[in-house]
Amino acid sequence: MELLFEIAGWAGAVAMLGGYMAVSMGWLQAGSTFQTVNLFGSCAFIINGTLHGAWPSVVTNVAWFLISAVALLRMKAKHRASGATADAQESHPLAPDTAAQVIVTAARPAASCA
Repeated sequence: MELLFEIAGWAGAVAMLGGYMAVSMGWLQAGSTFQTVNLFGSCAFIINGTLHGAWPSVVTNVAWFLISAVALLRMKAKHRASGATADAQESHPLAPDTAAQVIVTAARPAASCA
């Protein structure tokens, strides 16, 4: 069982360093894939740190896990909201979205067909 915890620790290290390198080199955007890799890596480090009694590492990785989890939840909520906005805009594609657009639309002279 101890070997499994060691493998988890090394897998977490590879995941987190690989994700960081991919974002730093421009191979990956800092989006949901990056946050998922961080979530996995922090879980693996929490398991490994707990086995070794490395409590500063455990606390740091619990914080890392929470940051990644909140980021993923916010991305998911934003994606849902933008999907709802896109659906609303598709149903009324010619209608202005805001009061400012109403004013601009009303002030714009109508195009004449010559």
